[in-house]
Amino acid sequence: MPTHLSRYNDVRPFTTKDGSEIRELMHPATHGNQASSLAEATVQPGQKTQLHRHHQTEELYHVTAGQGTMILGETRFPINVGDTILIPPGTPHALHNTWPVPLRILCVCSPAYRDDDTEILEPDQP
Repeated sequence: MPTHLSRYNDVRPFTTKDGSEIRELMHPATHGNQASSLAEATVQPGQKTQLHRHHQTEELYHVTAGQGTMILGETRFPINVGDTILIPPGTPHALHNTWPVPLRILCVCSPAYRDDDTEILEPDQP
């Protein structure tokens, strides 16, 4: 049965197609919300997610820990705690953690995140 409460320590992290570690804090498949999802993404020091895009989903990223570089389309810029980034549908994007602590980001997806809406644009690099 869906629940309206999600407790952080009860949510098991998993790895998404782009290589980030995700905790789905609120998702329609589990919690009964309808139009969006909320997750925490973690990128470890020195790591980078694969360049990807979502065809239907708009994302909002809010940095809660660490620092890094945001790749958004043809633009690269530094991101820090407190920054919020809009990622329109269809926009290629990736994260690079340039700090010696985990980069943590709250991610709001509308419509809710789905693996089949994720297209990897850059293959894994050894």
